Amino acid sequence: MTDVLNHTRTMRAAVVTGPGRLELRETALPQPGAGQLRVRLEGCGVCASNLTPWAGPEWMTFPTEPGGMGHEGWGVVDAVGEGVAGLKVGDRVAFLSGHAYAEYDIADAASAVKLPPDLDGQPFPGEPFACAFNIFRRSAIEAGQTVAIVGVGFLGAVLTRLATEAGARVIAISRRPSSLDLARRMGAAETLPMEDHYGIISHVSQLTGGAFCDVVIEAVGKQWPLDLSAELTKERGRLVIAGYHQDGPRQVNMQLWNWRGLDVVNAHERDAAVYVQGLREAVDAVVAGRLDPAPLLTHVYRLDQLDQALDATRDKPDGFVKALVMMT
Repeated sequence: MTDVLNHTRTMRAAVVTGPGRLELRETALPQPGAGQLRVRLEGCGVCASNLTPWAGPEWMTFPTEPGGMGHEGWGVVDAVGEGVAGLKVGDRVAFLSGHAYAEYDIADAASAVKLPPDLDGQPFPGEPFACAFNIFRRSAIEAGQTVAIVGVGFLGAVLTRLATEAGARVIAISRRPSSLDLARRMGAAETLPMEDHYGIISHVSQLTGGAFCDVVIEAVGKQWPLDLSAELTKERGRLVIAGYHQDGPRQVNMQLWNWRGLDVVNAHERDAAVYVQGLREAVDAVVAGRLDPAPLLTHVYRLDQLDQALDATRDKPDGFVKALVMMT
């Protein structure tokens, strides 16, 4: 193992001890195995998928592992295991892991992407950007199509930008006025408040001459937005499930899905190699100026404020898009 001099053999890591309860613990510094990196974290994004475990459902086991739930990390490689090629101590990387609410984390070298000098000093929670780029690829959006995006949080905002850049006409539908403002900044041609189910259907029907949308991306993860999204998808259109549905089973209007002959795509990626491909595409897009992360990374917290970051992700104060937990 190639290492650098460490002044400590311990690190601070967040541990969730119960529903809505958090503490920082001093724990052993992890050591990379073969094919792995140890990363000194600069920061980690906070994902909405953390909210159900944070609320403490019956299936949740406490305490969590140190740093657990954190999976949107970036930082500097400070040790490498046997057999690692292409990355070295001192490289700044975004990476896929599962314990990044801590000062250090371990990642497979194959799941890390080197950040170019153009991004020096900029926070870069790579996993959610990778997720957005992979959803966009699975959505198969083409120039000239009408695309509805239901739910404009972080994912919906990035997808609005990518779909607009691809030449699609985007109708963005979201609950908060600040989200609709963001959608317009990302290029949405039309924005609609997510208030009246049948009013939205009627409005989209008018906007599309009664045909509805070629592609609809559901990016909320709740029953009503899923129902609404299906209603907005045209015959032989594509319904893309991007929302993370984690609070129980869903019911679908199969009569509608059958009648319209919908192609339904579950766009959550589980192939690590494809995930990393999305991460590389996101890095390239930011470096090229096609996507500006700054308006999306709105709230910053320290590691000992992770509980506040999780609560903000749940409660969404005005202007909120994504929270970052910064280690330095």
